[in-house]
Amino acid sequence: MLSSPSGGGKTSIAKRLVTTRSDVVYSVSATTRRPRQGERDGQSYWFLSRADFERSIAADEFLEWAEYGGNLYGTLRREVAKAIDAGKHVVLDIEVQGAEQLRAKVEDGVHVYVLPPSGTELVRRLVGRGTEDPATVARRLRIASDELGLAGRYDYLVVNDELDQAVAEVANIIEAECRRTRRQTRLDTVVSQFRRDLAAANPERPSGA
Repeated sequence: MLSSPSGGGKTSIAKRLVTTRSDVVYSVSATTRRPRQGERDGQSYWFLSRADFERSIAADEFLEWAEYGGNLYGTLRREVAKAIDAGKHVVLDIEVQGAEQLRAKVEDGVHVYVLPPSGTELVRRLVGRGTEDPATVARRLRIASDELGLAGRYDYLVVNDELDQAVAEVANIIEAECRRTRRQTRLDTVVSQFRRDLAAANPERPSGA
């Protein structure tokens, strides 16, 4: 689960991971905000009207949802279930509010907070996108300042100064988490077989035993 201030680069990291790793799937979120130039429905987001989004809330179709900057964002259950059924790592690009909801629901999730190298750089990125008016940029910066207080609740912190390096760091986190003993579903079987092998190969084993 990747979270960051708007402009921090969580979406870019998530999508780069998908293009570089066959075992990673990007969960496309739903939103009520208007598409930006070049964004496509079902690829960047599922773009819903507010009425449709609220109907999906009522139907319990979201794992989490939150309002951010006057728009609604949410993670669709069907998107996550589809990836898990395929045996993939699911990368979620979600706001801090949504991450708080998922933290309570998904015990084994891995939470990564993404930061730009400085506040000055964050302002430069938001202004440079040219997709929002000054009032919207100012609102996003206020939200970012408030949300920074929750960064300590995340498992990992990645500074997105250079995109390739940030992607590599998140990929390393995936690899490390895969090797946690609690995630080894066949650990008992492997240990039992190892013990049998040791017993069979033991040079001090009694003859005929």
